Amino acid sequence: MSDLILHHYPNSPFAEKVRLILGYKQLPWKSVFIPMIMPKPDLTALTGGYRKTPVLQIGADIYCDTALMCDVLEQLAPAPTLYPIDIQGAAQIVAQWADNALFPVAMAYNFQPAGVAQVFANTPAEGVQAFVADRAAMRGGAPRMAFTDAAATYKSYLKRLANMLQGQDFLFGAQPCVADFSAFHPLWFTQERTPALATIFDATPEIKAWMARMHAIGHGSHSPLSGDGALQVAHNATPAVLQGEVFQDEHGIALGSQVVIAADNFGLEPTEGELVAATHSRYTLRRTGDRSGTVHVHFPRVGFTLKKVSP
Repeated sequence: MSDLILHHYPNSPFAEKVRLILGYKQLPWKSVFIPMIMPKPDLTALTGGYRKTPVLQIGADIYCDTALMCDVLEQLAPAPTLYPIDIQGAAQIVAQWADNALFPVAMAYNFQPAGVAQVFANTPAEGVQAFVADRAAMRGGAPRMAFTDAAATYKSYLKRLANMLQGQDFLFGAQPCVADFSAFHPLWFTQERTPALATIFDATPEIKAWMARMHAIGHGSHSPLSGDGALQVAHNATPAVLQGEVFQDEHGIALGSQVVIAADNFGLEPTEGELVAATHSRYTLRRTGDRSGTVHVHFPRVGFTLKKVSP
């Protein structure tokens, strides 16, 4: 198997989710640092347009969105599992809630003035302004929740998680599952990147103890790789054969069509390519670029839209 390559930056909460999962499964990986904001020329040369962080690369296969990355890493290393059979559905529902409801509330809270001062300490004003403009574009111009409203909601969400932790080490029992990694990463940002705001955890000691257990998992064994090096890996590799992929048609779009895939609510940059797989859980596009060679770019179905390119 080709090396696991994670394209990320240190402050990315969603990257922390995947870094911890790699550590939990004891999978060695290569680390490629990417910019926090656009442009990201090495990354988009691989993805064809998708720019959210992180992106997981295995040879000439490029995986977008952490929900899909969880599935891929589970297939590569089934033990320890992210999806215990008796709680698989419930764990995935909580994970989706954490990624889509808890995360934006936590980040709205984190980016109040005291948090911004810590995240961007020693950053020139123009750098802060560029970040704000970049994230506004990712939201499609939608406003971020007011931090006062976010604080109230965040406290409510923390109490729900604390209730789940009553009498057990992790959200669903004695071992972490996908729900723990999804719920942890936005709280990690509060604790590690905006510590002036971490007093919000004081009312939920169960959360603080759980976070310590999650933090102790670590990131496992990893080594640096340049963006150009990752592109060379892709260029020299061949996408994995799509074996046993059952076509599930929901759009009336045939395999082999030129299509555009984009996230449905955040980070709306589209990716265009040839649709080569559409299963119950993912879409796969074939793309060819001068720097990347021929790659397969994979997206989960949930959270993404598929449209045929007009002839």
